[in-house]
Amino acid sequence: MKFKEFKYERPDYDQVKGQLDTLQNELKECSDVNSFMEIFDKINQIRSHVQTMASLSSTRYSINTADEFYEKENDYWDEISPMYASTNSDLYKIILNHKLRNELEGRIPSAFFKLAECAIKSFDEKIISDMQEENKLISRQAKLYAGAKIDFEGKIYNLSSIGVKTTDKDRKTRESAIQAKMKWFEENEEEIDEIFDQMVKVRTTMAHKLGYSSFTELGYLRMSRLDYNADMVANYRKQVLNFIVPAAKELYDEQRERLGYKELRYFDEKIEFLSGNPKPKGTTEELIQAANKMYHELSKETGEFFDVMVEQELFDLESKPNKQGGGYCTDFPDYKVPFIFSNFNGTSGDVDVLTHEAGHAFQSYMSQKTITIPECMFPTMESAEIHSMSMEFFAHPWMPYFFKEETDKYYYLHVADAMKFVPYGVLVDHFQHEIYANPNCTKDERKKMWRDLEKKYLPHKDYAGCDMLEKGCWWYQQGHIFQSPFYYIDYTLAQVCALQFWVRMINKDEKAWSDYVHLCGLGGTKTFLELVKEAGLKSPFEDGTIEPVVATVKEYLSSIDAKTF
Repeated sequence: MKFKEFKYERPDYDQVKGQLDTLQNELKECSDVNSFMEIFDKINQIRSHVQTMASLSSTRYSINTADEFYEKENDYWDEISPMYASTNSDLYKIILNHKLRNELEGRIPSAFFKLAECAIKSFDEKIISDMQEENKLISRQAKLYAGAKIDFEGKIYNLSSIGVKTTDKDRKTRESAIQAKMKWFEENEEEIDEIFDQMVKVRTTMAHKLGYSSFTELGYLRMSRLDYNADMVANYRKQVLNFIVPAAKELYDEQRERLGYKELRYFDEKIEFLSGNPKPKGTTEELIQAANKMYHELSKETGEFFDVMVEQELFDLESKPNKQGGGYCTDFPDYKVPFIFSNFNGTSGDVDVLTHEAGHAFQSYMSQKTITIPECMFPTMESAEIHSMSMEFFAHPWMPYFFKEETDKYYYLHVADAMKFVPYGVLVDHFQHEIYANPNCTKDERKKMWRDLEKKYLPHKDYAGCDMLEKGCWWYQQGHIFQSPFYYIDYTLAQVCALQFWVRMINKDEKAWSDYVHLCGLGGTKTFLELVKEAGLKSPFEDGTIEPVVATVKEYLSSIDAKTF
């Protein structure tokens, strides 16, 4: 069955709640662990069906935000999802306090209990109206951005498709394209600031209602940080400042020299070579064919997985009007398949998306074969990003299928970008810590906060000639800050883990791939640090993890004469 044939039917909340209440009452009285697990399985089937319908609605709306039916359904889910969170909270309380708890710990993954504890600490019925308001604000921001129309060189672009012009070989074209993009943000600056102000206020209100001093504590619980905290993240940021920021600064200096510029301006950062960045060769269909060949040659498991993706048309890849920006992977548990959403724009990022989101999708495909508890099918986000970012590197041997004669150029760009990304990712996270520690700061103070942190983590930045960026508005472009607070340090932690897999790969470690497949199959049955250990990797929080990875990256990049490209 193809994605377009997947049936969507809004679940009747009262009916679902009635079914769950009946089963959960049976669960309370249950005195036999086998009977308990049978009832728990029935509950999970109902919850998985609700999740499937919510995902179908969200995905179809994100593909076309002008679709009136799914716009209304999106509004419905904004309202009802906190109600389902309440039913989940009831279930968690029953399991955590059950008389069979000790026996259950031998049948249910330990991560489930920790996730349940996080969920209970982050939810109470008294914040349902606030959660609904937050959902509405997220939808409002997403719709605003999806409807962006940027007039450039006689054509209309959206926030995704303009990307190809911001990496053009011609310097004036790049500058004009970014200025056109920032003009759209300037025209919508007041509304963007208003939306974010309200987001910060409603999140802070929820935290206070639950007894937390700031949203930071609640944000960590909502992100299910099971085995690390803000202090560990702060220490990790110090390692990034000590080892990765200087290495990234060297890469930007080399980039400037390679391009022959006296100064590397804000519109130069995304162009690595005078001959232009590598671009994928072929149409979207040809790129999918190349990916199909790659995944069949990579392993039996990935070949089977990609056959399902192609046969069931589980992609929506090209940028188009009224489509939400960005890229993601979601899942439809009823059908036991994932789905990849992206916005191709003719840059090397198109291939990165195919491999990155396919990493998420492959993990989903592997986990749904054996794991039936919704909370354990997929790991917390920092763990999930290991699957996606590592897949980007495991795909390296097949990049000639996509880039032909520009393959070496892509290798350099991809590894250099991985190193340059980490300081930016840490900046995004640090900014959010400052925001929620100071929820009453003005919009101008917030922008200054961003710009000050930029100077710390990205000291090469030169925004002369662009007032919007100089005053601290770059973060407008980072959707996670609006939609998923504190979901960004995950990418950097995962990048450090993925680079460890890459080091093992280039050192011909035969166990690297099998460890990766093993990791994908574990889903979310273990915590982040437990999964890292299972995959034969070192914790990014450990002193001594980052420095040798940086040394290997520097050695690898210096072995490539990028000046010849």
